[in-house]
Amino acid sequence: MANLKEVRNRIASVQSTQQITKAMKMVSAAKLKRATNAIIALRPYATKLKEILENLSASLEGSSSPFIQEREPNKVLIVTVSSNRGLAGAFNMNVIKAANNLIAEKYSEQLKNGNVSIISIGKKTQDFYEKRKYNVIGNNNEVYAALTFENVTKITDAIMAGFIKGDFDKVEVVYNRFRNAAVQFITTEQLLPLPKAEEAVKIDTKASNVDYILEPSQEDIVEQLIPKSIKIQLYKAVLDSHASEHGARMTSMDKATENAGELLKALKLSYNQARQAAITTELTEIVSGAAALNG
Repeated sequence: MANLKEVRNRIASVQSTQQITKAMKMVSAAKLKRATNAIIALRPYATKLKEILENLSASLEGSSSPFIQEREPNKVLIVTVSSNRGLAGAFNMNVIKAANNLIAEKYSEQLKNGNVSIISIGKKTQDFYEKRKYNVIGNNNEVYAALTFENVTKITDAIMAGFIKGDFDKVEVVYNRFRNAAVQFITTEQLLPLPKAEEAVKIDTKASNVDYILEPSQEDIVEQLIPKSIKIQLYKAVLDSHASEHGARMTSMDKATENAGELLKALKLSYNQARQAAITTELTEIVSGAAALNG
């Protein structure tokens, strides 16, 4: 009977867990819809802005903007975009692995000299790098409480100001790029200096020959577009990561619900077997007792 009670308690525990995972899946699905709408709405604008800068590449070469000036990357800043919470499968660990690989492959010398800094957007990577004594700058975890362009821009402004002052010579962003609820791609992008426009290999020939009429002046337009493009690219990375987080959590909770269902089947089978064994034992005892009395 003690075995029956133990199995019964385990069944109740798994059923409770299954209800929780179902609820979390539903919550993540609702949040995913809003997050997906936000990134889908932003992508065409971000892509067009990047395309314009690529088509103005000849003008950018002679620009005095500090954000396109290439420098020896003696000081490097890595921006990691993760989540504040777990229960999202490998979502956060993938960002950490990608950032660690990036540092090991490209900036190992800078790391030895103490010239690798981290700006984390998300508590999970913040905690990871703080525990390992990296130079973690600031705390930006509250940005998810009100995920707006203005709030993300505050982070970008601080990064651009540090780049101008020479606190870092190169800035790279590591995040999960959203494709759908089940698929996210780990992406690493150079934020600063603004990457030079790629050759026509990756740019449509017609698009690369667009002749823009610039007002009030080419220099003024370029000076406005470059900072805006940098802000938009980081905002897009955060929105991509935000949608990816809810997709990963929804998928993870769906899998957890399925696993709980499979475990419940196994536990119910064990319970029925234990119950049958207990009934058989009781019947055997009764028959044996009756036979002893008759004897």
